[in-house]
Amino acid sequence: MLKTRQASSSRADVEWAVGLASTTDESTTEGAYRFDHAETSPRHSHAQGHLVHAASGVLSLVTDQGAWIAPANRFAWVPAGFEHHHRAHGRTGMRIIYVDHALAEGLPHEPAVLVATMLAREGVLSLTSGEPRSAAARERLRHVIVDEVTTSPEQPLHLPEPGDPRLRAAIRHVDRDLATPLSLEVLARRSGTGARTLSRLFSEETGMGYRQWRLQLRVHRALVLLANGMSVTETASACGWATTSQFIQQFTPLVGMTPGRYQHGR
Repeated sequence: MLKTRQASSSRADVEWAVGLASTTDESTTEGAYRFDHAETSPRHSHAQGHLVHAASGVLSLVTDQGAWIAPANRFAWVPAGFEHHHRAHGRTGMRIIYVDHALAEGLPHEPAVLVATMLAREGVLSLTSGEPRSAAARERLRHVIVDEVTTSPEQPLHLPEPGDPRLRAAIRHVDRDLATPLSLEVLARRSGTGARTLSRLFSEETGMGYRQWRLQLRVHRALVLLANGMSVTETASACGWATTSQFIQQFTPLVGMTPGRYQHGR
């Protein structure tokens, strides 16, 4: 049975704290949780790392280092000790499994988005279904899940949070009107920064060039809009793609499926 949280109330925070492990509690609890659209969890951390799966809807994982977004064919991975919160886009069913320190050695040491293979996804759904299983059976299943996610490469669905105020100002210009493509030169003029300086800041602070960063932002936004029921064509236009076919070509390699399949098959 899914644990249902009530949004924006002290009771919600109590239920969250009871349902999930605290920073000092090693006896973590796996489970299934419901989020309403735009609902967020309190900022928190855990003594063990955990995999987070959106069985329905879309989840964002937000830390001081930036935001990761995990559609239904991905897991968000949060190592032990990282402060974070989750945000739901659309009505979202969240599943969480915990990974002890020894088993987590093969996973990234920073938050990441990992491929959810069919086997790994079914394993997570089984572990969080509430059906009785022996401790030994649960551990065998957990090892299979971790084996699956460590054989697939990390997925580039991360938007780093820049620290430089010049870059933050430039990013706000892009974010406010994603439907209007802005060249680096135009963006530099609008933010009062030289184009070479802005290009360097994107590289240093996000690890990406401006065009790649903007593509990541557009895909993030597209995932949210599609989860909220916007059509593929409308989403392409809202996120600044000139044509629907161009949107499909750039979205599919990053997300692992076409926008239409993502929207109707989550």
